[in-house]
Amino acid sequence: MKNTQWHPGTLLETSGYYWKTCTLHAGVKLDIFTVIGKQSLSADDIGQKINADIKGVSVLLNALSAMNLIDKTDSLYSNTPPALTYLSKDSPGYIGFMIMHHHHLVESWSKMDESICAGKPIRKPATLSDDKQRESFLMGMFNIGMAIAPKLAKEIDLEGCTDLLDFGGGPGTYAIHFCLNNPNLKAKIYDLPTTRPFAEKVINQFNVSDRVGFLDGNYIEDNFNFENEFDAAWLSHIIHSEGPENTEMIIRKAVSGLKPKGKIFIHEFILNSNMDGPLFPALFSINMFIGTDNGQSYSETQIVNMLSNQGITDIQRLDFVGPTESGIISGIKN
Repeated sequence: MKNTQWHPGTLLETSGYYWKTCTLHAGVKLDIFTVIGKQSLSADDIGQKINADIKGVSVLLNALSAMNLIDKTDSLYSNTPPALTYLSKDSPGYIGFMIMHHHHLVESWSKMDESICAGKPIRKPATLSDDKQRESFLMGMFNIGMAIAPKLAKEIDLEGCTDLLDFGGGPGTYAIHFCLNNPNLKAKIYDLPTTRPFAEKVINQFNVSDRVGFLDGNYIEDNFNFENEFDAAWLSHIIHSEGPENTEMIIRKAVSGLKPKGKIFIHEFILNSNMDGPLFPALFSINMFIGTDNGQSYSETQIVNMLSNQGITDIQRLDFVGPTESGIISGIKN
């Protein structure tokens, strides 16, 4: 984005990009891609299946076709390979939950100016929202995790580790894949009780209930009474929800759970030292501003300093770069 040549065309393209976003959201929300599946269906067929107006369905299908998500041949519509892979619920690669989480954020983003002027959030956290929004958030985390964890699990060094703490681990996607890739490893997911049903669903899906368990807890409000029990701690996308003081506390609690020489890994959207890039972490910091009391994206320097303050040594930025510009900083407890 730093190299974007701004002119009326690019400005208006960016200004109206939400048209494409909302078209995608509508297709996923109405479950059009799942309904079509591997078939070729008419607008009438699809409209009847989703109980929607045929004219409206036709307009949406034509726009999705223009976006190369749907193929239109004569009067029949079929999924393109990417749509079938990522947007049909019948596919293991489905990412629709995360797309619906984005959909639930649209209203607050449209009122960003109000949040900026007031200096406070204008929506409540997804984990405290209604069941549908909480499902979209937690299973969206599963979607994103599934796009990263299987490959990342082969790259993260957990040699010699037998007990891993997935701190604020949500559905436990990373803990599960770390265990699948390390036969001697067991893991505990520590998260809110409302998260347990989603985590247990995923744990059972991967048949690892004998190695991956769930601990009820609130990493902000509760004491963490598991000192020196774990060889490794994994913190993925949790510190951005909090301000510096609570983030230091989260890291301190996670470190307290580690044995001496235990490893800690922080996976986050990491800003540069100037706080003005990369683009996604910078935009994500806005998302935290309008949705949390003190959340933000942190710079590499800030995270390194917070780890160092808790006695962590051998701190390093790993080579990993996630699909949304996330990174990992690791270290070892003295």
